[in-house]
Amino acid sequence: MRQAGFFDRDGRLKRLSDSGDQLESYNAAIDFEVFRADLEAAVNDSDGSKGGRPPYDVVMMFKILVLQAQHNLSDDRAEFLITDRLSFMRFLGLDLNDRVPDTKTIWLFRERLTQAGGMKGVFAAFEAALQDQGYKPVGGQIVDASLIAAPRQRMKTEEKSRAKAGEDARDIWPDKPAKAAQKDTNARWMVKYSKARKTKEGDKEAGLADISVPHFGYKNHISIDRKWRFTRGETTTDAARYDDHELTAVLARDNSSGKVWADTA
Repeated sequence: MRQAGFFDRDGRLKRLSDSGDQLESYNAAIDFEVFRADLEAAVNDSDGSKGGRPPYDVVMMFKILVLQAQHNLSDDRAEFLITDRLSFMRFLGLDLNDRVPDTKTIWLFRERLTQAGGMKGVFAAFEAALQDQGYKPVGGQIVDASLIAAPRQRMKTEEKSRAKAGEDARDIWPDKPAKAAQKDTNARWMVKYSKARKTKEGDKEAGLADISVPHFGYKNHISIDRKWRFTRGETTTDAARYDDHELTAVLARDNSSGKVWADTA
């Protein structure tokens, strides 16, 4: 094995460019700096005047979210691949000697952006910028629902009935504000069924039966582009809400592909 040369890295990047690096096309087509003001306002990063390690650049962190959306990456996997792939490093403006954001940093940035209500807006702006450059990322839709657990609530029969009727916790316990603040009156019960496996002959294996698992909490309904992994629609309901009721709420009407892959929680 020969020793690595000074220009070997540039040669490898050139091969990636010649092969059609999509991330390089993004950098050429989109001025990511236009997102800086909104990102900084949303995450409210410190200016570093109080010392400590300086925060990572917000535009670079947003690019990491783009990588995760495009490649369906967890935070752990994103950290590994950013460290491993030259194409990812070039997209983010990192060199081999630069620090790579770790899993916790990626998670914290996404959480702060989400809690500030900026996630949907900045991704919508990114997709609009793509379309302005002639890219229309549509490749069918995947609709899915994920269960979100909530702490089980202990209430009396009358209190449960009032909660199911849609009353707010402050109305149910008007003289106990501390208790009302701790009660979740919007979560609901549902039963998730798991089918027993079948043998090659088509009969259920001996001793196995269908399993029903009760769940208390919420459902997160989401629609993503099957090919490009952009989130096109999202809504959260109580767990008892049927998925087909939310189908029209999350489907993207402007997706030119008529193919829809749907699953339930």
